Amino acid sequence: MVNEVGEENKAATMPMNDLLESLKTSELGLTEGEATKRQQKYGPNTIHREKQQSQLLVFLKNFISLMAILLWVSGIIAMLSGSIELGIAIWAVNIINGVFSYWQEHRAAKATDSLMAMLPTYTRVYRDGKVKQLNALDLVPGDVFDLQAGNAVPADARLITATSMQVDQSALTGETVPESKSVAFASGEGKYAETNIVYAGTAVGAGTGRAVVIATGMNTEFGKIASLTQKQNKESSPLQLELNRLTKQISLIAMGIGILFFITAIFFVHYPVDQSFIFALGMIVAFIPEGLLPTVTLSLAQGVQKMARRHALVKDLNSVETLGETTVICSDKTGTLTQNQMTVNHIWLPTGEYTVSGQGYVNNGQVQRNDQPVDCTSTTDLNRLMSIAALNNDTKVQSDTQSKKAKILGTPTEAALVILCEKAGFDTAHTLKIMPRIKELPFDSRRKMMTTIHRENDQLFIYVKGALSDLLAHCTTIQENGISRAITAADKKAINAANEKYAAKGLRSLTFAYREVPFKNQNQVDGLEIANAERQLTFVGLTAMSDPPRPEIYDAVKKCHEASIKIIMVTGDSQLTAKSIATEIGLTSNQARVVTGKELDEMSDADLKKALKGEIIFARVAPEQKYKIVSTLQTMGEVVASTGDGVNDAPALKKANIGVAMGVTGTDVAKDAANMILTDDNFASIVAAVEEGRAVYSNLQKFLLYIFNSNMPEAVPSALFLFSRGLIPLPLTIMQILTVDLGTDMLPALGLGSEKAEPGVMKLPPRARNAHLLNKRIIWKAFAWYGAIASVVSTLAYFFVNIEAGWPNQPLMSSGVGYSRATTMTLAAIIFCQIAAAMNCRTTTESIFKLGLFSNHLIWTGIIVEIILLMILSYTPGLQAVFHMTPLLGKDWIFLCIIPIPIVLIEECRKWFFRKRHSTSIN
Repeated sequence: MVNEVGEENKAATMPMNDLLESLKTSELGLTEGEATKRQQKYGPNTIHREKQQSQLLVFLKNFISLMAILLWVSGIIAMLSGSIELGIAIWAVNIINGVFSYWQEHRAAKATDSLMAMLPTYTRVYRDGKVKQLNALDLVPGDVFDLQAGNAVPADARLITATSMQVDQSALTGETVPESKSVAFASGEGKYAETNIVYAGTAVGAGTGRAVVIATGMNTEFGKIASLTQKQNKESSPLQLELNRLTKQISLIAMGIGILFFITAIFFVHYPVDQSFIFALGMIVAFIPEGLLPTVTLSLAQGVQKMARRHALVKDLNSVETLGETTVICSDKTGTLTQNQMTVNHIWLPTGEYTVSGQGYVNNGQVQRNDQPVDCTSTTDLNRLMSIAALNNDTKVQSDTQSKKAKILGTPTEAALVILCEKAGFDTAHTLKIMPRIKELPFDSRRKMMTTIHRENDQLFIYVKGALSDLLAHCTTIQENGISRAITAADKKAINAANEKYAAKGLRSLTFAYREVPFKNQNQVDGLEIANAERQLTFVGLTAMSDPPRPEIYDAVKKCHEASIKIIMVTGDSQLTAKSIATEIGLTSNQARVVTGKELDEMSDADLKKALKGEIIFARVAPEQKYKIVSTLQTMGEVVASTGDGVNDAPALKKANIGVAMGVTGTDVAKDAANMILTDDNFASIVAAVEEGRAVYSNLQKFLLYIFNSNMPEAVPSALFLFSRGLIPLPLTIMQILTVDLGTDMLPALGLGSEKAEPGVMKLPPRARNAHLLNKRIIWKAFAWYGAIASVVSTLAYFFVNIEAGWPNQPLMSSGVGYSRATTMTLAAIIFCQIAAAMNCRTTTESIFKLGLFSNHLIWTGIIVEIILLMILSYTPGLQAVFHMTPLLGKDWIFLCIIPIPIVLIEECRKWFFRKRHSTSIN
């Protein structure tokens, strides 16, 4: 059977009787008994999704990253050294973060599943010689089923009957022009072009038919591509790699400092080994940012939520940041850059040209001449063209009140003609009553024409529409001002010139002609066939139509160019149309090179790389050729986002760093392979997601800056203790260091993770692939600037208390309430320095006052909570002993409240000097 060997081409050329015999079926279908046996053999007619990991494994993977492992080990060391509370606190952070990460990704997966709707639910199937409504899952090879306009094709099948059938195969081919289908075999152009085969995952746009199933489920062409896609391995995201690198860096820094302090404590201060170990552990804990994982997770999760509000559903949290790195976007044209709503915008008649306003499948415009509205009844010629456009048409346009979008039952081209007639004021329903259709000669791809025959009283009207190149040769007369006359060479030259003008603009033209003959009898009508009906026609005119760009695309493309992101159009449409749209929306200049799919196949890797460095458009490209484009760009060091909606797009979607599937028109396989799904199929949503991705990366760097700057004032007190050989009592205990890292620092840090994108983030180039989260700028700023200031301030706070107690005349306090007040003051000074740091870290160069001092509510919530936490630890008797703290005096609080003001103002001055210097260098 075909289902076993997958030989669709053999099934297309085999005589129908032989095919039915090989499938052990008939034109009346299978019996229920035989169908049941085959269901057991072939299984359900469904596309198996890639085998998913068990939820337990998905859950556990959130606890085995390098950073998570580092925290597990830190907790164990703390417990073994006797600091049970410290170990439990570190583990608690790890557990909370893992659960939160799992919950976010689980939500994204559920949202993705809700978008999946792979095959039609019910199909009219012949069983036991009767038509039954069956679930498409129950189809088996040999089943016979009916098709009509609007149906999705449930399986690969050979047509038994077909009337005026046109099928939208864009899910497989990427080509938006419907394919004509018939019972007779013709190979057609390209893959999946057999005229007598319909494929699973495609949709019937017009006509009716009956077909016998030759392949189901994973044996369909749809299923084979899905299977290939699922075999690809997905690489770690740049963020995952960067976090692993960062973890190693931090581990080395923390362990290095811990070992240094351990050795120094034993041999320089002569501390006992066990106390030296606890001391060194405190330093290790101080330099490990326990809040990194929660902040990363929260930043990515908030990015996911923001993107969802902007119509981009991200399936994997790490993909959020990868978007910010994107350097190239390979985008489809139809429906992504354009509205996927064919619109007639020009009418050409021998007497003159008309323009048509409005866009899309709604009556929102007028037919105009010289900027003045025109009614179709104003001229005989215009009325005749509208009559042909309306009556030689099988498409219905229905308005959807829920989605507020029109739904078409038929083809986009005919839908555009329906709306054109409405704009012109043509009454289609009334005209059909007086000129009913009595016969039709369906469109086929060989003659590229469609004919309908109508009768009005004693006259027959043969209405023809089609491609100019084929139809004009059948015209012997031309209508001008309502009068038919012989067509001349000058007429044909003018017609061809108009057609070429529209083609140069990327518009699709359609030609209209007719013939009027006296009605004799029904035998005369029955005898009208292609050969004798489509001749001696009268040329009426042309319409020119296009799929208009989305209104928001212009700004989105401009943003990409400003952000140094290259956009490459990859479309199945013609070269002229592709270049016209690309030029119109500013994607490329008029000098861009257009490469066809055929040329792409013949290009070497070196030639393709050279071409990709310049302005380039890919036209007449099959979806599967995107894979070659994407993989070549990746070998050139680019971070590639690729869009797609068809089954054949899936390999490229999975190969790309970010695969972007269409949520409205996309197939299940495409959505499954992608990292992100656009719920509005809009390119502008990709750009919004890129902006959000950049904000996430920037926020992670702000977090690192904030966290590491507190390491300095945590380490300096210990260094003072060591290098003074104990003359300066330890100004900050290990539990107080933990208070900063796991308590007071955490919420403001999470607030930084939710910071909005800074102005101008989309005017910067994508970060280099060799750039890192923790770079020299952050290290210098954290330790030598913010950290140094906080170290000085916290040390002054420690000595401020000791001076009040009589130092230097009295020794520095090393025990009792006075010592506890000094260490509490040191901790409190670090916390208030961090309040200033939280404000300063919100922007890189922009003034915090311009951004809005109180615009980030989460940071202020964190600041309030950390002050409350400080008070709880200072004033609660049981906690005072654990954290070595004591209540502060009123003057202490005044001292603390003053701390953030000069620190913020000093940083504002630095940022002002930077902006001024940058502005001067530009000028």
